[in-house]
Amino acid sequence: MSAVLLTHHVDGSIDWSSFEAHLARTAAAGLTPAVNMDTGFVQLLEPGTRRHVLDLARRTVDRFVAGAFVADDDGSAYDPGAMARSCAEVAEAGGTPVVFPSWGLNALDDDAWVAAMAELGSSCDRFIGFELGSMFVPYGRIRGLDAYDGLLGVDACIGAKHSSLSRQAEWDRLALRDRRRPDFAVFTGNDLAIDMVVYGSDYLLGLSTFAPDLFGVRDRLWRDDDARFWEVNDLLQYLGMFAFRAPVPAYRHDAAMFLELRGWAASSAVPDGAPRRPDSDRAVLSDIAERVDALMDALA
Repeated sequence: MSAVLLTHHVDGSIDWSSFEAHLARTAAAGLTPAVNMDTGFVQLLEPGTRRHVLDLARRTVDRFVAGAFVADDDGSAYDPGAMARSCAEVAEAGGTPVVFPSWGLNALDDDAWVAAMAELGSSCDRFIGFELGSMFVPYGRIRGLDAYDGLLGVDACIGAKHSSLSRQAEWDRLALRDRRRPDFAVFTGNDLAIDMVVYGSDYLLGLSTFAPDLFGVRDRLWRDDDARFWEVNDLLQYLGMFAFRAPVPAYRHDAAMFLELRGWAASSAVPDGAPRRPDSDRAVLSDIAERVDALMDALA
């Protein structure tokens, strides 16, 4: 799964045509698009815009997942009704909800969080959980392993995205998953360790929006036990290490620059409120983009 960048024009308006093309490109590469995620600036979107993203995804691709987002503030109480409605909105559009973190949800202690996920499963028959570290959003939180064990007991939860950027934390979850519920998907969100797929993780990455074509090739090489997987993975990991340096949320500006360099976006603009990278990033990204294109040609 790939969290698709929501592209923008220089004037700050959304570049819907580039976004639609990138949705289709992502699906054509064999990846499931994920919309209204952090890569899609979901925190900065108005409700009507989030719904338009869902409608566009429904019309453009056969399957997708989407963030079920509840906007709240520091100190807000968790609103289970609002979360259930957000999940229902995604499901009604034909997508699978990803329970996006919020201030209220992540203020719950671990037991209450598990109970909230179980309650959500009573109204939503299929959803994906989400642990998001505070390096991505200030209200992010990584749960204890006992809480994760509780999540595995929620039948409606088919998997969970794990974005701690910690290999060990993810390995612990994989081991627990293998013992308790082998069909549960651990979706790595570790853009600094995209080789977690070799240990049994699936993925829901922001990095893959830079080059869904090469990610698709990488995945097929791994499936086919082709040693060229490692060359592709190394280049993509170099891109990830560069783009996901601190401050981590600025990776979205690098993604916009990268898509512009590849001719897939009209501009490298990001919306107001999103952190930006220095102009010097463009030279490094241009070099990587040329390497990506060359590797795609070599593997064709």
